[in-house]
Amino acid sequence: MPNDPARIKYLLERYTAKSCTREELDELFAAVGDPSAEETLHAFMETQYRRPGADEALPEVDYEQVYRNILQHTPARRRKIFTFGRVAAAAVLIVLAGAAVIWQTRQRTNSLPPTQAQQLKEDIQPGGTKATLTLADGTTVTLDSSGHQVISSGNTTITRQQGQLLYDAGKTSGAVQYNTLSTPRGGQFRVVLPDGSKVWLNSASTLRYPLAFTGKERVVELDGQGYFEVARNAEQPFKVRVQSMEVQVLGTHFDVMAYKDESTVNTTLLEGAVQVTEGTATKLLKPGQQAVLDTRSHEMLVQPANVNKVIAWKNGLFVFNNMTLPAILREVARWYDVEIVYQATPSGEQYGGGLSRSLHLSNVLALLEAGGSNHFRIEGRKIIVLP
Repeated sequence: MPNDPARIKYLLERYTAKSCTREELDELFAAVGDPSAEETLHAFMETQYRRPGADEALPEVDYEQVYRNILQHTPARRRKIFTFGRVAAAAVLIVLAGAAVIWQTRQRTNSLPPTQAQQLKEDIQPGGTKATLTLADGTTVTLDSSGHQVISSGNTTITRQQGQLLYDAGKTSGAVQYNTLSTPRGGQFRVVLPDGSKVWLNSASTLRYPLAFTGKERVVELDGQGYFEVARNAEQPFKVRVQSMEVQVLGTHFDVMAYKDESTVNTTLLEGAVQVTEGTATKLLKPGQQAVLDTRSHEMLVQPANVNKVIAWKNGLFVFNNMTLPAILREVARWYDVEIVYQATPSGEQYGGGLSRSLHLSNVLALLEAGGSNHFRIEGRKIIVLP
């Protein structure tokens, strides 16, 4: 039966013994990612990490020891949150690591005075599926993951279902009309464009696109971050315009990150081929490569990409790869819709590993504290960075 507690427990035991098959690993990740498995997962964490004979909740959790117990490998240095190998194994580890923090937090909540316990319950929740659609006539439609909705824009029918927009373009005539899909801080959304191309929009992002692709090329405009799976059409190349740069493709999977508060615009190719142009500079990417454009010097270089890190947001994860604390907190701020206030200089440590984007903000900060030197305090919708 789906998410059978006995089956999940068996898979967790197989995982900690490092004897999972790939199929079992995929099954485990799917199971523990479902809220219905929460009770079983927390019970397993308690069994694994409670001291023998102890009647009280665990004191401070040694996170590095937790990760060692799960993976049974040599511990990472203190500057790491944790390290991982295969993507599937990493995904499970992230869920387990998050569960350890949630479990610890809940144990603490039970013993806190009422005022402090209430503050924990009012913790900032992660972002979700939400966006605003602006139609060609200026009408705005609020979007989320609930229900089913049909929207008309000219001769085009737009259907909202299961947290995404689907376009069914009718016959077009006259001037080209555009729609704009915008996600707020703390929001994500998906859209299937009139040509069948799929786009995932990360938080604080905007995509402008025509109601029908006519002419010799398909052109969209992006601000923020989007992951694209482009429908093949060699007769009509697909182009993404972002700031002063243009990405041209025929049929491919790629990610473009172009936030205005970042110093670079990054184009990462997963499949196919793309050509990135900025001014007179043109770079042709192969799968697994990334074009990095410095927005100040306008220099562009091509380098090997950590693809799993780049598209982690699309798969519900934060993944860090030798990232500094300010870079991580910019991602966190966009997803939790918070402001970062520095009352101390961030340490120079670099972080590796990852976290689930479904954790509450305090859980994320607890793991960042465990892997670094800075501490944090939440005040309203602000993260205060402390020594």
